[in-house]
Amino acid sequence: MNKTFADQVVQFNKNLEYSGNLPEGFQVLNPYLDNPETMEVMQKFYQKYYNDSNKRKFIIGINPSRHGAGVTGVPFTDTKRLESVCGITMKSARTHEISSVFMYDMIEAYGSAEEFYKDFYINSPFPLAIVRKAKTGWLNANYYDDKKLFEDVKDFMIDSLRKHISLNVDTSEVFILGKKNADFISKLNKEAKLFDKMTVLEHPRYIQQYKLKEKEMYIDKYILALKK
Repeated sequence: MNKTFADQVVQFNKNLEYSGNLPEGFQVLNPYLDNPETMEVMQKFYQKYYNDSNKRKFIIGINPSRHGAGVTGVPFTDTKRLESVCGITMKSARTHEISSVFMYDMIEAYGSAEEFYKDFYINSPFPLAIVRKAKTGWLNANYYDDKKLFEDVKDFMIDSLRKHISLNVDTSEVFILGKKNADFISKLNKEAKLFDKMTVLEHPRYIQQYKLKEKEMYIDKYILALKK
């Protein structure tokens, strides 16, 4: 029997493991190992929206945050939106993540979660959460925050992107969230020849944090780029 898109994503997430080097002061968190309920809700999500073999367009984030996909296992989805929009309750955690707020407002403008996820698959080139040690404890980090970190994780990222592509995503145009993220992905793309065209959109966190007054304009920009 052919595996559905959902089966393949779940399998990808179950097999996720980073065993490469990391610079001192950085750590990788695997949400699926840290909380068994993460695996459960992630499976429910993909079985609900991806239970088919349709080709989808690919949206690429940076890497999961500790409070978004680092808890739910679903990119740009905190527990609030997982419950209120997707109808999936997570009992062991309550999270609010600002990127998730923008993403789900945009998804609502697109039509609905059903319509959006039928057309799009979202993930990250580094699909696990990265944290860095600070005086106050561990803070979220991006894979590009440190030159040595990027060098350490680069091959793993290319491998992850190839695995995402093998799920049945359209490589003729890919949507990259965040300008700095796009700079690094274009480096990977030059090396690994993954995508024909890269369309760059402002990152949801940047919009919510710095451009909130213009949020509707950015939602329109997303919809225009994604629906064309």
